[in-house]
Amino acid sequence: MPLRRLKDSETATLIIATSGVQLANGFFGTFLSLRVALEGFDPVMAGLVLSSYFAGFTAGALRCAPLIRRIGHIRCYAAFAGMVIAATAAMPLLVGAWPWIVLRVIVGFGCAGIFVTAESWLNAKAKPLERGRIFSHYMLGTFIALALGQLLIIGARVETAAPFSSISVLFALSLIIVSTTRAEAPLTADAPSLSGAQLFRTAPVAVMGSALSGLITAAFYALVPAWMQGVGIERTTIGFCMLAAVLGGLAFQLPIGWLSDRSDRRVVLAVLCTGLAMSAGTLVFMPRSLPAILLVSFLLGGFMSTLYPVSVAHAHDRMPGDRVVAVSGRLILWNGIGSIAGPLAGAILVSNFEINGILYLMAVAALVLMVLSLGRSLIRASPLRLKRPFRILAPQAARLAHAPMEDPEKGPAPNEGSAP
Repeated sequence: MPLRRLKDSETATLIIATSGVQLANGFFGTFLSLRVALEGFDPVMAGLVLSSYFAGFTAGALRCAPLIRRIGHIRCYAAFAGMVIAATAAMPLLVGAWPWIVLRVIVGFGCAGIFVTAESWLNAKAKPLERGRIFSHYMLGTFIALALGQLLIIGARVETAAPFSSISVLFALSLIIVSTTRAEAPLTADAPSLSGAQLFRTAPVAVMGSALSGLITAAFYALVPAWMQGVGIERTTIGFCMLAAVLGGLAFQLPIGWLSDRSDRRVVLAVLCTGLAMSAGTLVFMPRSLPAILLVSFLLGGFMSTLYPVSVAHAHDRMPGDRVVAVSGRLILWNGIGSIAGPLAGAILVSNFEINGILYLMAVAALVLMVLSLGRSLIRASPLRLKRPFRILAPQAARLAHAPMEDPEKGPAPNEGSAP
């Protein structure tokens, strides 16, 4: 087989396998929200169960790169996938809030390891000029898989152990796919470190945007399905509403990216936040018929999904090109902190205000970011554009996807890659 065809085949294999992981993740997140509601945990413990995944994911995204360098890609992928499969299979055997918190942390850490491994592997396969195309296919596969995962909830028997088994099977199939291909260790360039204080001083809007986008998105996806089930909404309707949110996220990426590359990104963030707050507020007062809920879910998903990539692009506008990895790592950390806080705060609010509690939380967070973005745009000029345009991304992406990679033929390419 020619070398070019071999590389294309390996790239396609990685994208398919990682999309399978995202399919399982999309199903797992919605299913667990429904199952936690059935278990009757108190609001604080329910919030901790639902947010623990993000704690593990954040830790994994920031800490697993040295292990990949030490033992290689296939072995790391297998280890992380095995970790996720074991923790998922153990959940129906150890039903309880504290065991599930620990196991979801392990699932989050393992999923982060899978994505870091896959993305750094893809970077190793791609020449600099190909990297944007490859990662656009990767993110397209991610969004489609997350969307399809919402549909799996329609026929699931949430009260049984069967969904846990189905999720374990999907993770195992992805492991089998990757285990049959080859790995080549990527060549990574050393990148300067960056303190959190320095990034906040330079790009406070990006830091707050990353944190608040994590809070809003995690609260929505973790808690809305449980509330819908609690008020007697059919499982089919729940699946389609969550599907609409994911599809909205996919549909908004390109137009918002085009706009943000040609405008002050802080103003774009303010517009997105205004749309998000208005959509959440509208849902509080409007009749909750299925067509209306589907439309609002689509809009909410679109506004939510673009806050993070616009924030990331704004941070890279403010920082030198050799800080790509450091900036991405810091923003992943802030997004993870917000993602941990979102389900916990939302669960407490839901216990007092039902679904309106989540909507109030989303609207207030969006308005805070809108005020900050507009305020900063008025007192500080927009930066000159660096060679770091908007990229399609999801919160699940990991920092090695943007690591400055060295191509054997063309040398270092510090400004190439995909955002986190």
